[in-house]
Amino acid sequence: MVHAIRIHENGGPEVLRWEPVEVPAPGEGEIRVRHTAIGLNYIDTYHRAGLYKLALPVALGQEAAGEVIAVGPGVEEFKPGDRIAYGNGPIGAYSEERVIPAEKVVKIPDGVTDRTAAAIMLKGLTAWYLLRRTFPVQPGQTILFHAAAGGVGQIACQWAKHLGATVIGTAGGPEKVAIARAAGCDHVIDYTTEDFVSRVRAITGGKGVPVVYDGVGKTTFEGSLDCLSPRGMMVTFGNASGPVAPISPLVLSQKGSLYLTRPTLGTYVATRAEHEAAAAELFDVVARGAVKIAINQTYPLREAAQAHRDLEARKTTGSTVLLP
Repeated sequence: MVHAIRIHENGGPEVLRWEPVEVPAPGEGEIRVRHTAIGLNYIDTYHRAGLYKLALPVALGQEAAGEVIAVGPGVEEFKPGDRIAYGNGPIGAYSEERVIPAEKVVKIPDGVTDRTAAAIMLKGLTAWYLLRRTFPVQPGQTILFHAAAGGVGQIACQWAKHLGATVIGTAGGPEKVAIARAAGCDHVIDYTTEDFVSRVRAITGGKGVPVVYDGVGKTTFEGSLDCLSPRGMMVTFGNASGPVAPISPLVLSQKGSLYLTRPTLGTYVATRAEHEAAAAELFDVVARGAVKIAINQTYPLREAAQAHRDLEARKTTGSTVLLP
């Protein structure tokens, strides 16, 4: 019997249930996948808690790698035995096996392991669209990236450095500061002991930065606006500390004609061509070693509740993978 981690109600980690599920044969345009590794992401906690609403009951998870074990009618690109990965839904990765639209997955190239693929398809593609599409980083620019020791942060900071940027990262505590520095940050600010706004201003000679990438949310948003240079872009892409409070557009004009965007991965990989191009670029920088993936924690899939507790308590660094 196939098992999955599902929720029947919103709440804390205790609502995660390990239970048997029926997996149907793949239909038109679908494939059946046996998972080998599943990525843990902060958005999973939003879905579990109900910040982002889902129809219940549901298996959580958006990111995984595995092996194709069956294909449905009309599927020509994949065959049983192919190694695949995905990071853009639909929800349901917290499972031993599942059926998923073939258009949502990509083949894993040689030189990239299943665990690495499972750790990068959501976090890595998030870093890709932030740095390559939302605000395309150019050589010589100085950027600020919050939570630089996290899963997205480590990938993004290495990638930004590879693109020729000077990277300022924030992190909480000496251990995470060291991790952020190892991820390529030129300057690391410990937000538990330092005022990141004054540090950014000092580092940039008072000019500020052209872009702030902020997945933390509530506790860093207002300060991040004060780190921007005139006409700078505030990219808020997550809510690890809670959702950002409503803001008047007038604030953006008062602080220097700033830009504000709240992007999501789905709109950047909405077509098959975009998805494949994004994945190819991500796999390339990983396979060449320009971006190294740190999988610092693994948990059995059935222990997903403990993984959620550790993630929300900020006890994890880098990427975390759940193993079926």
